[in-house]
Amino acid sequence: MEFITGNKIPIGKWGEAAFEWLIGHFLPFFDTLSATLAAIIGAITYALERPPALAVIAVFTLFAFLMRRNIATPLFTALGLLLIVNLGYWRETTQTLALVLSATAVCMLVGVPLGILAARRQWIYNVMRPVLDLMQTIPTFVYLIPALILFGLGSVPGLVATVIFALPAPIRLTRLGIVSTPNQLLEAGDAFGATAFQRLISIEIPNALPQIMAGLTQTIMLSLSMVVIAALVGAPGLGVPVLRALNTVDIARGLEAGLAIVILAIILDRFFRIAGDDSR
Repeated sequence: MEFITGNKIPIGKWGEAAFEWLIGHFLPFFDTLSATLAAIIGAITYALERPPALAVIAVFTLFAFLMRRNIATPLFTALGLLLIVNLGYWRETTQTLALVLSATAVCMLVGVPLGILAARRQWIYNVMRPVLDLMQTIPTFVYLIPALILFGLGSVPGLVATVIFALPAPIRLTRLGIVSTPNQLLEAGDAFGATAFQRLISIEIPNALPQIMAGLTQTIMLSLSMVVIAALVGAPGLGVPVLRALNTVDIARGLEAGLAIVILAIILDRFFRIAGDDSR
């Protein structure tokens, strides 16, 4: 036992050296990436904060009606957002929504093509699978430290941590939808002389759309679960009052901010879950 403990494998030192090499050679790239992501988040936040709150709520309510075509979901959307305004967390809600939308867009833009690629080549998925498992199981603070050093305080390290945590969901579910395409449909496409790309666009993706939409809703929920973690590295939003309530043992503030997060999660889930159900 003493021999084992006395000859420690310097995994941490190796990782630190690799990280220092990364900073020394690619720091301009990370600075540019940070500025780009910050600009995207800032633009979405500005678009949500600039109009009057009632105007934004009206737009969300109309969108809910168009997606659901009933009264219950738009009514809940309007009342829920009005309650958030009443509690005084509208600005934090728009900041959280901007972060969640940005992270979701990045996850879907990266995850869906990777899921299709993994469905096409089994060996690629065999390589990706342990990486996806690692992304979902490794403690968030482990990769939050290098993200903080590379991107500084603010929304960007929170966005990076959120993307790492949520990205496996769209990859796995997109792959599941593609490989679950019935053979009869694929054979019909081959019989009509469809190319591989035409078969993908016309048969496989429409058949996988419910799973892709499920990946979208999962990504949104996972992104919202990272709100408080993002607040630890300076990201604004609803995680900030939750964190302050935790530090000061303020039950009232914690309940109010937590309720705002729950309302936002339910609204976003209903929006995109309906799209998945309709496609089915």
